[in-house]
Amino acid sequence: MEHLRVAAARITRFSAATLYCKNFKIDGKLSLLLQKTSIDGHSISENSRNASSIPPTLSLSPKKCLKASPARPGQKSIGSNCKGTKLILKTPKGTRDYHPPEMTVRRKVFDKILDVFHMHGAVEIETPVFELKEVLTGKYGEDSKLIYDLEDQGGEILSLRYDLTVPFARYVAQNRIGNISRYHIARVYRRDNPAMTKGRYREFYQCDFDIAGSYDQMLPDAECVQVIHQVLSSLDLGDFVIKVNHRKLLDGVFGACGVPSDKFRPICSAVDKLDKSPWSEVRREMVDEKGLEADVADRIGEYVKLNGKQDMLDALKSDERLKNNEDAQAAIKELELLLHYTSLLECDASLLLDMSLARGLDYYTGVIYEAILKENQNGEDADSGPTSKKIKKKQEGEEEDEEGGAVGSVAGGGRYDNLVGMFDAKKRTVPCVGVSFGIERLFTIQERKIRQQGIKIRSSCTSVLVVGAGKGMLEPRLALCALLHKSGIRAETSRKMNPKFLGQLQHAEEHGIPVVVGVGESEVQEGVVNVRCTATRQETQVPRVQLVAHLQQLLPTLEKL
Repeated sequence: MEHLRVAAARITRFSAATLYCKNFKIDGKLSLLLQKTSIDGHSISENSRNASSIPPTLSLSPKKCLKASPARPGQKSIGSNCKGTKLILKTPKGTRDYHPPEMTVRRKVFDKILDVFHMHGAVEIETPVFELKEVLTGKYGEDSKLIYDLEDQGGEILSLRYDLTVPFARYVAQNRIGNISRYHIARVYRRDNPAMTKGRYREFYQCDFDIAGSYDQMLPDAECVQVIHQVLSSLDLGDFVIKVNHRKLLDGVFGACGVPSDKFRPICSAVDKLDKSPWSEVRREMVDEKGLEADVADRIGEYVKLNGKQDMLDALKSDERLKNNEDAQAAIKELELLLHYTSLLECDASLLLDMSLARGLDYYTGVIYEAILKENQNGEDADSGPTSKKIKKKQEGEEEDEEGGAVGSVAGGGRYDNLVGMFDAKKRTVPCVGVSFGIERLFTIQERKIRQQGIKIRSSCTSVLVVGAGKGMLEPRLALCALLHKSGIRAETSRKMNPKFLGQLQHAEEHGIPVVVGVGESEVQEGVVNVRCTATRQETQVPRVQLVAHLQQLLPTLEKL
């Protein structure tokens, strides 16, 4: 009897609402005990289970919990939990679902990028989605605060990868690789404020191309610029500019202007914000937050406004502050060589040397670059300032603009010669240079372009739909599917025994399936099939034995439409 009293005492700790939400079944002696016990001061005996005997905040319905707040517009709520809140069906902030038409566009973008990577002899690798936290920390400067840390799960302190570059450097050091040209396409994670319509997410894909190894000066760097040019040209996104700068040139400018060496990286991070903020705000950050002298900041402002090509380099070579600065002069020579090589590779037309480009990550040591579309989706110049309509808050910490607006840079990268050495026990260095494409931003632009042009995306890869006219055609349909599959033709048929004939034809039209192969009782007896072109609705009767050869000749033409 004592164990029953203990059980009853434990149950009384729950509120009446909790007890009945979980549909406890109480029988026998335990039920008798509970009838004599009160919960929160209210009897729950069989005779007192009514609304008047229970506080107004509680409900004794076994199917209902405390009242939940209604779902927000556009969000679906289902069920409820015992705390009184309904589950809101939504993706986490900074993430999204991709529907079949969107995945079709994504796959085409991926394929075009891969074609360029393969053209340059790159091989593919894969690394874990999370790394030891100490591998990632100290590599990203001020952006380190955006790293997602994971709870301790068995003695290792882990973090989700912030990019693919640092894991690649760890991979090279760990496997003692001397040279490799590699690509890696995978998701990365950043605890940033997302702007979904601009293609800025917390979970997103990066497409990286990197060259590791000791090679002649500027040849790998020029090849990376060529890769950017080829990828963006193949995606047909309109005119773009590849901005280029050099970390040593920036460091030379900082030193010549009077910036203390320990402030080079913080000031570089401030300069990196010039693509989003005017010089007045960046200057204020340098002076008020970074502790830089105002006159030093003003001298920096004279340089970061410069851009051009050889003309800019000529001006910097003869600049009074820089002509005796070793870092600046060495960087100028490298940039001149880069201009020469990109000219030979026929990818210099879109290249622009820009002193405002800084790339805030700490691991860059040489040439840096960033690709930006010259026009946004509203047809306005991307350099003319903000082009989107007024930004509005969608959720806490999440910004979205209305349809259109510039999406920022679509690719970026640079040289990082010391990163591998940070992971090698003997500090063995492997020079590296690479570029990363923001696939979500590229996809956002493609999405807008397709939507504006009213293009219908075909999600299905099916080439042939096998249909039956009348009842009892399941077996002939399945036999035809097997015949086509053996020949490598993508074919499907209804998963119903006797589907409606018109419904089958409508399925082909809605999903963009180019060819319909129909069979009925008379066709089975005669050994023929009807081949129907979905677009034109023209039909041709073909002997069953000639069906495969007929389709192999017909499909290549139709699937290009």
